[in-house]
Amino acid sequence: MKKTMLFTFTLLLVSTLLLSNSFAQDNPQWQLPDGASARFGKGWTAGLEYAPDGTRLAAGGAIGIWLYDAATLQEVDLLTGHTEAVSAIAYSPDGSILASGSWDQTIRLWDPATGETIKTLTGHEDGILSVAFSPDGKTLVSGGYDDTVRLWDIDTGGNVQTLTEHEDWVSSVAFNQDGDMIASGSWDQTVRVWDVATGDPLHTFIGHTSLVETVAFGWGGTLASGDYDAMIHLWNVKTGEKIRTLTGHTSTIYEVVFSADGGILASASEDDTIRLWNAVTGETVKIFTEHTADVYRVAFSPDGNTLASGSGDATVRLWDVDTGENIKTITGHESSVLSVAFGPEGRTLVGRSWDQTIRVWNTETGERQHFLVGHTDDVDVVVFSRDGRKIASGSQDNTVRLWDAETGAHLKTLVAHWAYIITIAFSPDGTLLASGSEDDMVRLWDVATGERLGRLYGHYAGVETLAFSSDGTLLASGSRDAVITLWDVANKDYLHFLFGHRGHVLTVAFNPEGTLLASGGWDNTIRLWDVATGEEMTVMQASDYGIEDTIESVAFSHDGKTLAAGGWGNTIGLWDVATGKHIATFTGHTSRVESVAFNSDGTVLASGSRDGTVLLWDIPQPPPLPVAEDVNGNGIVNILDLALVGLRLGQTGENDADVNGDGIVDIADLVQVAGAIGNVPAAPTMQSLVFANLTPAAVEGWLIQAQGLDLTDTRSQRGILFLEQLLATLAPKETALLPNYPNPFNPETWIPYQLANDADVTLIVYDTKGTPVRQLEVGYQPAGFYTNRMKAAYWDGRNENGETVASGVYFYQLRAGDYTALRQMVILK
Repeated sequence: MKKTMLFTFTLLLVSTLLLSNSFAQDNPQWQLPDGASARFGKGWTAGLEYAPDGTRLAAGGAIGIWLYDAATLQEVDLLTGHTEAVSAIAYSPDGSILASGSWDQTIRLWDPATGETIKTLTGHEDGILSVAFSPDGKTLVSGGYDDTVRLWDIDTGGNVQTLTEHEDWVSSVAFNQDGDMIASGSWDQTVRVWDVATGDPLHTFIGHTSLVETVAFGWGGTLASGDYDAMIHLWNVKTGEKIRTLTGHTSTIYEVVFSADGGILASASEDDTIRLWNAVTGETVKIFTEHTADVYRVAFSPDGNTLASGSGDATVRLWDVDTGENIKTITGHESSVLSVAFGPEGRTLVGRSWDQTIRVWNTETGERQHFLVGHTDDVDVVVFSRDGRKIASGSQDNTVRLWDAETGAHLKTLVAHWAYIITIAFSPDGTLLASGSEDDMVRLWDVATGERLGRLYGHYAGVETLAFSSDGTLLASGSRDAVITLWDVANKDYLHFLFGHRGHVLTVAFNPEGTLLASGGWDNTIRLWDVATGEEMTVMQASDYGIEDTIESVAFSHDGKTLAAGGWGNTIGLWDVATGKHIATFTGHTSRVESVAFNSDGTVLASGSRDGTVLLWDIPQPPPLPVAEDVNGNGIVNILDLALVGLRLGQTGENDADVNGDGIVDIADLVQVAGAIGNVPAAPTMQSLVFANLTPAAVEGWLIQAQGLDLTDTRSQRGILFLEQLLATLAPKETALLPNYPNPFNPETWIPYQLANDADVTLIVYDTKGTPVRQLEVGYQPAGFYTNRMKAAYWDGRNENGETVASGVYFYQLRAGDYTALRQMVILK
């Protein structure tokens, strides 16, 4: 059986991720899970429905239900609430309700206008595969994995009937136009028609020779059904006879739908095509061939002029029914994301899933940079070289290909394996490539020449995972034979066989020092091994933290202190490597997590999932270690630390402001703090600057002293530059008298001002007759801001004799050198 696997380092993401040049559309950040900072991809599509008025197009799938404006194709909303993928959707006839069925065994009724859940219908004992409304909108029918057909009362949410004649999954259900019959198609190869009122079976059609995937009613008692043998049968529901069989598709029929007038039947197929049929004659009217992967869903617009289709090629396309033209395309609805990895600078993303194409994106802009095309079968694994210059891909065509990451050019094809490639890994220096295959073998390649360097024998089943140690001397391989092998790369011989896993080993990773190896697999354990001795050191049971059944990927942070693991259960776990203690669990994917990777500084973790999305998670960081420049110990170095050093200049002995520890607080300490701050704060921080008693004169004095020390190191030069910028910020561009506060007031107020130059400052208060009431001799003031209550001039509402003045209007005047200005204020009592 063909199998896809994961890979390691870059944001590499091999999936059907068809990102367009619009970051907003293809990487929408709607309804992100807690702890996630970004999303790539919208998940695969499992249902398409137009609203009855034609204004909205709903696409249900892996992470919820996307609502689009049908005219612009811009996202309108993302409806989330199901705990697993949405597998079926349907609008009520009046468009007021949207129903969704999910693998989580529930049906939800939504208000599409508000995005709120109206009701949750429970009763199915397994996932839901299909839902449909009755023509009057009062009843909903559903079919699912529990082999039942169920009817629901929309008003009460009650399960009013359960039909149990099918012997396998019920893949599709539909009401006829009169609402008195329902049809159901099943994997038991039958199509059944039921009386809605009684629940009695009316017909059982047994002409299919394989699993029935889809059913749809047309007009005049016609029923269409499609199966896994590429057959579409038309049935007369009144007589129970087959009308005709439509042939032309070459693979599974995933969906059939009739146009609103019943004249056209559309079919979606695994053969990547859509066909339009004349519903009366059975003749093929048109074939749409632009999709490059399976077409799973089709839906007619209410007016019948447009057909929407959803495909495994990561697109939803709109077609003109008359001309067959592809009118518009929505991108980003990916199929499963089976691997992620960060590039050297974290700005590149590569994706792979179920097709033969590799896609490369810029993670900052969302722009697609390259399509890498050449493999002749599905690409299972893609990795970057550590320097980011090359990409290697392994395929089910049994070959490994090398690509230039910058230009996208194909460099070499490596041929030797006689079965498909499951895993590949670059050596740290990029000179070697290791590949593991279903042929149970590990091969080594010279990256520059493409030459085969050797084969590593030892495994007795497919090699699922490979990893080089950081110095490139060791290679670890994990296999379906439940064994991990440590290889000496130079001698091409094994060093240790590591036994302990009970089932396939799917993932291995070395810590940065190469002293530890982490592994995971089918037995749901994460194991840490001592590389030198081959001894097992720690076993962590992942099911205790939400990862159920299987570990698909493990990764060390780049400091080696944290281990991440993803797998079944749709969750990601973080563990402290030293203690084995669980740190955090991230939930938000709606299908199993296939790959995890840290960025270079360990602050972000990327996870790729079978739900078709990549999520970026912010990793909890330990509190920063104390630094000498953080004088006040608040965890950051800022202007307040600089002010504290300035206030303590000249002090000796033990002192937090003695940053360099030479026993005295001097200008060298101040420059060291300034160099640690970075760029000068903007104007909004002036309040704290004034509070810290920083004046242009003081800063100018510090600057002169610092320049006289002839400091040449980079930190000191940065500190001197900071002081220069700070001085420019502290000095106002012009002298100004500012509005007093509060105003009106009783009985006191503050009068703020700013000085562009040093000056003698006087403030005089006048009554409305121009008579001086009070003169405030502030005295000589250096240039600066005098705006808060500690610096502004203060008037207590009294005259020169200390008497409280009467209510009314007063004027205040600032005299500073050659500058004078007058403003008005009011006392209210």
